[in-house]
Amino acid sequence: MSENRVKDLTTGSPLKLELSFMLPLLFGMLFQQLYNMVDTVVVGKYIGVEALAGVGSTGSINFLVLGLCNGICAGFAIPVAQKFGQRDYDGLRKFVGNMIWLSAVIAAVVTVVTTGLCRRILVWMNTPADTFDYAYDYIFLIFLGIPAIMLYNLLSGIIRSLGDSRTPLYFLIFSSLLNVALDLLFIVAFRMGVAGAAWATLLSQLLSGLLCLYFIGKHFPVLHLDADDLKLKKTYVNHLLAMGLPMGMQYSITAVGSILLQTAVNGLGSTAMAAMTAGGKVSMFVVCPYDAIGSTAATFAGQNLGAGKPERVHEGVKASAVMGTVYSVLIFAALYLWGGDLSKIFLDTKDTGAVAQILPLSRQYLLANAAFYIPLLYVNLLRFTIQGLGFSNLAVFAGVGEMIARGVFGLCLVPWLGFNAVCFANPAAWVAADLFLFPAYFYCLKKRGFNPEYRLSFRTVKAKG
Repeated sequence: MSENRVKDLTTGSPLKLELSFMLPLLFGMLFQQLYNMVDTVVVGKYIGVEALAGVGSTGSINFLVLGLCNGICAGFAIPVAQKFGQRDYDGLRKFVGNMIWLSAVIAAVVTVVTTGLCRRILVWMNTPADTFDYAYDYIFLIFLGIPAIMLYNLLSGIIRSLGDSRTPLYFLIFSSLLNVALDLLFIVAFRMGVAGAAWATLLSQLLSGLLCLYFIGKHFPVLHLDADDLKLKKTYVNHLLAMGLPMGMQYSITAVGSILLQTAVNGLGSTAMAAMTAGGKVSMFVVCPYDAIGSTAATFAGQNLGAGKPERVHEGVKASAVMGTVYSVLIFAALYLWGGDLSKIFLDTKDTGAVAQILPLSRQYLLANAAFYIPLLYVNLLRFTIQGLGFSNLAVFAGVGEMIARGVFGLCLVPWLGFNAVCFANPAAWVAADLFLFPAYFYCLKKRGFNPEYRLSFRTVKAKG
C-alpha cells in the first residue's frame, strides 16, 4: 500500500486528525462549487437574467437526481472505510469490485429515466415560458453526463475512505480551471448558450474521474483487483445497497421539498427566481465547510467503528462541533457585511433596473439562511456520523423532516407570504432535521457500544489516542 497517501484516523488527536483530513476535502468542495458558480456567473453576465433564472431553477431537480447518485457513491464508500479500519484488505477489495458493477447499472438506469422525463419534470415544476428553454438545454445535458459524475464521486469516495483527501483535491483544482476555460470558450467565443455551460461542467467532471482512475492504478496497490474481486456476491451486494440506497434516498427525499419550494418560487416570477439563484449560489459556496465536516465525520466514524473505538467517534463529533460553531459565527458576520456584493457577481451590472430589484431580495435570502448555519452544521455532522456508524436507514428520516418543512413552506406559506417565506424555508428544514438527528445519534452510539456516561459537550476535543 502507498503508506504516504493513506491516513489512519483510529489513533491520535481527533481534532488534529479531522482538521488535517478536512482541509484538503474542503478545498476540493470549494473548487467543485466553482464549477457551478462559474457557470452561473458566465450565464448571468453573457446571456441574461432569464438564462440565469432558467439555470437556477434546475437546482432542486439537479439536487434530486445528482444527490441520489452522489449519496449512493458516498454510502458505498463507508464499508471500504470500515474494512480499512479493520485492516481487512481482502474484504475491502471485494466491496470495491462489487460496487463497480452496481454503480454502472445505477448510472445507466438513472441516465435513461431522467433524460426521458426531463421536459415533463420542468412542466410539472411550473417553469415560466421565458426561462423554460434555458432550463431544459442545461439540465438535459447534465443528466446525460450522470455516468461521468458517478465515476468521479465513486473513485474519490474510495480514495478518501483510505484516509487520502488530498489526491481528489489536486484533480479538482485542475479540472475546475479547465471548466473556467471551457465556459468562456463555449459561451463567449462559440456562443453555445447555456448548453456550453453544461458541456464545460461535464467534460471537466469526466476528466476528474479519469484522473482518479489513473492514480488508483498507479499509487494504490491495495485497490488492485483480480477476477475474484470482480465477481458479484450476494453478501457484498446486499451490504452495499443497504448502505448506499438509504444515503442516496436521503438526498432525494430532501430534494423533493426543494422542488416543491422551487415550484412555488417559479410562480413568483423571474426576479424572485434570479434572487434565489444568486443568493443560493453564494450560500452553497460558504456552506462547503459543513459538507466537508460531514464527509470527514463519516470516514472518521467508519474507520473507528471498524477498529472497535466508538468513544473516539464521539470525541470526533465534539471536535467537529467546535470547529463548525466558530466558523458559523465568522461567516455570518462576513455575509452581513459583504453578502450583497457577493450576489452581484452573478448579475449583469449594466442592467441596473434588474440589479436594483434582485440584490435586496438576494441579500435577504442569504442572511436568513446564514442566521441558521449552526443547525445546518449539526445536520451534516450528525447525519454523516450516523451513516459512518452503519445506520444509513435511520439518517433517511432526517431527510423526511427537511422535505416536510420545505413542502409546507412551498405549498402553503410562499403563496401567502411571498419571498419572505422563501427565505426561511431552509432554516425550518434544518431545525426539523436536527430534532430527529440528536436523539438518533446517541441511540446509534449506544448500539455500537458507546459508554452512556459520555454526553455531547465541548469540554474535551482530544482523545487519549
